[in-house]
Amino acid sequence: MADYREFLEKLDRKAYHEGEWQWQEDGYTVTRTTHWSPPGCHMGCGVLLYTKDGKLERVEGDPLNAVANGKLCMRCLDLPEAVNHPDRLKYPLRRSGERGQDRWERISWDEAYDEITERVLAIKKEHGPESIVVVHGTGRNIGWQVPYFASACMETPNVSTFGFTGFACYLPRMIGTSAKYGDMIIVDASQAHPDRYANPDWQAPGVVLVWGNEPIKSNADGFLGHWLVQCVQMGSKIVSVDPRLTWWGARAAYWLPVRPGTDAVAAMALLNVVIEEDLYDHDFVDRWCYGFEALAERVADKTPEWAAPICEVDADALRGAARLIATSSSCACQWGLAFEQQIAALGVTEAVADLMAITGNIDNPGGNALYRCAFLIEKRYGLGDEYIDPEVYAKKLIPATSGINESNIVSCADTDAILAAIETGEPYPIQMFWIQSSNALACASMDPARTRAALMKVPFIVVADPFMTPTAQAVADIVLPVAMSCERNSCRTWWTPVRTMVKVTDYYEAKSDEQICLELGKRIKPEHWPWADDKEWCTWYLTDQLAPGGTEYDRTWEDTVQNPSENSCNGTAYWDWDATYHKYEKGMLRPDGQPGFNTPTGRIELWSFGYDHWGVDPLPYHIEPPESPLSTPKTFEEFPLILSGGGRSFEFFHSEHRQLPTMREFHPDPLIMVSPEDCKRFGVRDGAWIWVENSRGARFKQKVKETIEVMPGRVHAEHGWWFPEQDGAEPNFYGAYDSNLNNMTEAFRTGQGGIGSAIKSMLCKIYPVQEGDVLPHEVIAEKGDFAPYEPGKPYEPVEEPVVTVMS
Repeated sequence: MADYREFLEKLDRKAYHEGEWQWQEDGYTVTRTTHWSPPGCHMGCGVLLYTKDGKLERVEGDPLNAVANGKLCMRCLDLPEAVNHPDRLKYPLRRSGERGQDRWERISWDEAYDEITERVLAIKKEHGPESIVVVHGTGRNIGWQVPYFASACMETPNVSTFGFTGFACYLPRMIGTSAKYGDMIIVDASQAHPDRYANPDWQAPGVVLVWGNEPIKSNADGFLGHWLVQCVQMGSKIVSVDPRLTWWGARAAYWLPVRPGTDAVAAMALLNVVIEEDLYDHDFVDRWCYGFEALAERVADKTPEWAAPICEVDADALRGAARLIATSSSCACQWGLAFEQQIAALGVTEAVADLMAITGNIDNPGGNALYRCAFLIEKRYGLGDEYIDPEVYAKKLIPATSGINESNIVSCADTDAILAAIETGEPYPIQMFWIQSSNALACASMDPARTRAALMKVPFIVVADPFMTPTAQAVADIVLPVAMSCERNSCRTWWTPVRTMVKVTDYYEAKSDEQICLELGKRIKPEHWPWADDKEWCTWYLTDQLAPGGTEYDRTWEDTVQNPSENSCNGTAYWDWDATYHKYEKGMLRPDGQPGFNTPTGRIELWSFGYDHWGVDPLPYHIEPPESPLSTPKTFEEFPLILSGGGRSFEFFHSEHRQLPTMREFHPDPLIMVSPEDCKRFGVRDGAWIWVENSRGARFKQKVKETIEVMPGRVHAEHGWWFPEQDGAEPNFYGAYDSNLNNMTEAFRTGQGGIGSAIKSMLCKIYPVQEGDVLPHEVIAEKGDFAPYEPGKPYEPVEEPVVTVMS
């Protein structure tokens, strides 16, 4: 701490142009701004953009940026290669052949806008605006722009991150913690303090609980993984819950390599130890928690000995980890997509949230800080909903449409409900898809061949993206070129303070997401789009609505750009990370100003009224994966490996960056982790291509990475792979099927409340690729899919699962 304080005092801020947003240096124009996507990740880091003659030539980290303190990963550093890439989309394109053929003609923006406007107005009149689906990708910094566009331009309630069955990306943790705490928890890694590690009130977490996450490679919304590295350097111990041996597990006091899909079992065992051994925080539980007795009863028999054979973690390790978490000075949990990508998504979210609560690690120094979204929820999904006719809004495609619980837990449209509507025409046919910066076919779609077959039934599809993708090539009628982060005027905030992006360069005719939404909105529904340009629209977003607590933001977008010292994460912007600890004691969380949490009971709800309202078990629970050694033992005999996937790498973000030479030099091929024992057992070798196949006959190929990072009996594959260097025409689509992990996944496989998906806990077998083997895209071209299915229905299981619900 003292060393960091001394560092702050000695920092020569003048040398880094403190207070300046742009200056000249060695023939370059240097611009201080933030890099969001595209391309990128979920975290916006402070960058210095070096441009010359209108071209981005270099990117450096901004030492005065409070988020990253000058650190950048290779995705930011390689931005010039992405921005200046010759294969980027340069102009609007209209398909000149059949869908799937790589045949396009260049058109002007006016021609594109005219055709889209004509089609949208006709569809609204003839079929209703609900027949339009608006899709946006994750991490692309269009989380407020596109929802407003869907409402105020298309007037449809059907806006979605189309692809993941069961909302299997972040939403379960968001809604789960909001129901239990009233707010979202984020690790307190000192980011809220202007003096960071030197702040006298802050302490490094006693334990960092890294659960189903690799924070160094994957930065969550509003969180930079490297902050945790610094905590570890300051003495924080690690508990890693992950089937893979990550950087964290290799340095952990306890590594708990749970069987994929059984995280809730391990979590309930940890709760059992903390309660049975009387290690919980009595004062916090008595004063601030509701439903402790019910929780204690639920986990009373969930001992480590009970859990060990199910989650395949040693009972002593579970007990030791629980004791360490409960007795440390503080514990902070950084969790990842493993929570969503299992059937018991809400159950494991409950269990881990409860573990943090009963050990008193809520809003405490070095624990789990309670942060509120910088804008009220209407500023994201729901933004502009007042422009949607109530009768139209009632037609939103929610989980009930696909036979799931009628409670609409999340506010966006449901992937399975959309898929069912396309395939069956019920409750109404889908007439148009607007896909903005999303590559569903290569990345998010459960069963990409089924998704493509469904989208071929949609009469009109527009895709907006920086590159021609498999999705655009396969289904788009019009493709629009999207600008990258340094080519857009934008703003972003969520759990993080206000940050802006400023345009410093152009690429041919590419337009920013803001420009596309605004210009098309003015044509289709001009009364909802009063702003002259993207800067005015951003200013409206920043100033139109009160932040939590009723404070107002009174600076324009230009003011925010040009006053970087006041717009830093620890500056004087109207909304900032609130560094106050124990806000619940001070009346800072509830709208009535009374002490407590923003929940119906005013307490943390260990027995959750929100869950109960949704028809979800209000206490922690586990559901065995649909295919597993326990639920389908006969299938397991023939397919004896547990397949998980989705792990991140330094080079890529989902399906992005595959065109970039530097990234492909570091990471040329898709890799599947296989243990040395399983390499020997199945006759495969390091660096060789292998097939990964399931009981439905679906398969994909990747290269073996022989490693002790996975245990025998488990393999871990990469997602998001396609090959821009290959043929884009049908049936290949840049190889989007051949190495696609999602060939193995299924739609309509969800957990309670339509939440969660078993895409990290599938069964498979592996064997070497042989010359002349039929490739997945060839199978799909001949059969249409890997297995027959009835439209709008799930696949019939090869073996009827013995679904075990543990509660």
